[in-house]
Amino acid sequence: MIAPLLRLFRPRLALLNGVAALGGYLLHPAAVNFVSVVALVGGVALLAAGGSAINQVLERDLDSLMVRTSRRPLPRGELTPLSGTVIGLGTIMVGLIVLALVGGPLPPLLGVASLTWYLAVYTPLKRRTSLALALGAACGAVPPLIGWCLAGGGVWDYRIMLLAGLLYLWQIPHFWLFQRRHAADYRFAGIPLFCSPVRGGGLFWLWMFAVLAAAMLLPAFGIIGQHVALWYVVFPLPLVVIALMRSERFLFSYLNLFPLLVTATLSLGHC
Repeated sequence: MIAPLLRLFRPRLALLNGVAALGGYLLHPAAVNFVSVVALVGGVALLAAGGSAINQVLERDLDSLMVRTSRRPLPRGELTPLSGTVIGLGTIMVGLIVLALVGGPLPPLLGVASLTWYLAVYTPLKRRTSLALALGAACGAVPPLIGWCLAGGGVWDYRIMLLAGLLYLWQIPHFWLFQRRHAADYRFAGIPLFCSPVRGGGLFWLWMFAVLAAAMLLPAFGIIGQHVALWYVVFPLPLVVIALMRSERFLFSYLNLFPLLVTATLSLGHC
């Protein structure tokens, strides 16, 4: 039963959401509380895992058509839609309770808003238009906001808005590359694609420039401390080298690490 649950929850993606939330928490100047950090990362990861389960229930027909997703537990008959829904909702409830216990009502409310947007807006729109990605990417900008608010920050503070905006911009080229990798699967399932080409793709590289420019706003506005600003400025530079190489494989791998590198830099600011 463990293997089907792991495929249902997609733990790597869930943990990445937890790391992004930690980035928002570490951005806040308040002292780091270990219990709050564990609860934040665990709570957000549980929300993401539960959202993955409900998403797979909603998209079980599409998953059965694609090679990449055909081994998920619902297409394989290892779980029923009802059991997948119960497990997903239960996991979400636990995540919300954890966030509420350490952060009050605002962090879980933000989590509910993000999940609602992901499941009720992005998931159905994905079947109809390639532009759904631009709307769905908003969900990935919420985890750092949850972390920031759990640390005691205000929702509309410009510092967290810059970080959330950076992660929003990052998701678009990241998922363009992901779609290009699995384009045949998506087309067979009838999902509209917007696979901006890397080679000669002006829009793709324009978006990548926007990601780099947004990343540089953090040290420019003093959000990244001076003692780590140099390291932070250096780590996006490999993107320039990879861009000159025009290697989709290396670019995709490096973009996967991007939120981890940002969070690691923010953690150094608390050392």
